[in-house]
Amino acid sequence: MIEQILTGKNLLRAMYQVQKNHGSAGVDHMPVTKLSELMSINRDELLERVRSDEYLPQAILGVEIPKGNGKMRLLGIPTVTDRLLQQAALQIITAKFEFDFSDSSYGFRPNRSLHQAALKAQEYINQGFQHIVDIDLQSFFDEVDHCYLLQLLYRKIKCKTTMRLIRKWLRAPILIEGKLVKRRKGVPQGSPLSPLLSNIMLHELDRELERQKLRFVRYADDFSIYLKTKSKARRVGNSIYKFLRDKLKLKINREKSGIRRPVHFTLLGFGFVPTYKKGERGKYQFVVSKKSWKALKQKLKAITRKTIPMSFEERIQKLNEVQRGWVNAFRMASILNKLEDLDGWIRNRLRYCIWHHWKKPERKRKNLIRLGVELGQAFAWSRTRTGGWATSQSPILRTTITIDRLKQRGYESMLDIYKQITPVRRDLLLPIT
Repeated sequence: MIEQILTGKNLLRAMYQVQKNHGSAGVDHMPVTKLSELMSINRDELLERVRSDEYLPQAILGVEIPKGNGKMRLLGIPTVTDRLLQQAALQIITAKFEFDFSDSSYGFRPNRSLHQAALKAQEYINQGFQHIVDIDLQSFFDEVDHCYLLQLLYRKIKCKTTMRLIRKWLRAPILIEGKLVKRRKGVPQGSPLSPLLSNIMLHELDRELERQKLRFVRYADDFSIYLKTKSKARRVGNSIYKFLRDKLKLKINREKSGIRRPVHFTLLGFGFVPTYKKGERGKYQFVVSKKSWKALKQKLKAITRKTIPMSFEERIQKLNEVQRGWVNAFRMASILNKLEDLDGWIRNRLRYCIWHHWKKPERKRKNLIRLGVELGQAFAWSRTRTGGWATSQSPILRTTITIDRLKQRGYESMLDIYKQITPVRRDLLLPIT
């Protein structure tokens, strides 16, 4: 297998993928833009070291990023060279395992998406399986047992050189705040291999659920089981808890786990509420969870914060990227009314940024006149003691910095983005069985 991983065609494909991902530099501070130069100079030496088992991965750079609940998540960023080799290994190893994975597994797999997972969950709920065993794995990526994972890999990978290389990546120390920390368990989030390794580990859970002939949906480490009665849900929940603890050696977050009804259940940012359409009593439709709305608003607030030093064009570009990505992710939910309110709030924040950028009263007066305000009114508003946020919502800015003028500068409303996205047929989103 190692020769398949190190073929020129596979390495070239891996290099393009690493460059396309635009990841951060690792402990050696080498950016992805230098990868082509590295491969052209040191390629033969690097490949020979891998083949002869002399290659030793560098330490992983540990970076903490905020989670939605106010806590921090630790990401592990390998060096660009390690990312290249991991991506090359991923492309070959995936083909070995993909065929065996469950149809109910949707995360980080080709031709599968979170929309398919959400639609499958909705299908189960609407079929009457409304007692949901919702299990949250506690720090899954930090708790993966290396020995057990390597045993699972060895079932399909008989190449000793490849197995030793993967073991080196798993055991590579992580650099946290200048200190090297040994790793004897866990798969660091941030490496190209971690999604596949998590799927290989949790495929054992899928097999157990299928053995019990249960309906379930799994997206990476998020999974839920759908049953018709509460008593059966309790029995299943207890048996799966023991399986995870004893067989996979994984911890469960008891506070976040439990048996839910659809109205109290969220999956991948989607919530479920009853629909009252004629002929659809007892059915549930998608809404966006409160947590997802809050996370979106925090992102938009950060981009439109007036004190951030960036040009208006850069601000609009970042804003449009976040808005388009979010609307595309939640296009299946009922969001029209909330998008309209959110658009008004965003436009007021953009007006506030413009008003703050004008700074001095004389510049404000000249710009207001340029936008069509009468001389006396422009002078009075340029010297107003009203706060900037109140001014941004006043008629003087709403009638001058209009929606059309914002659109001329590149602004796109979330409502317009939602209408532009072609509705996707739900039957095309479902996996082929």
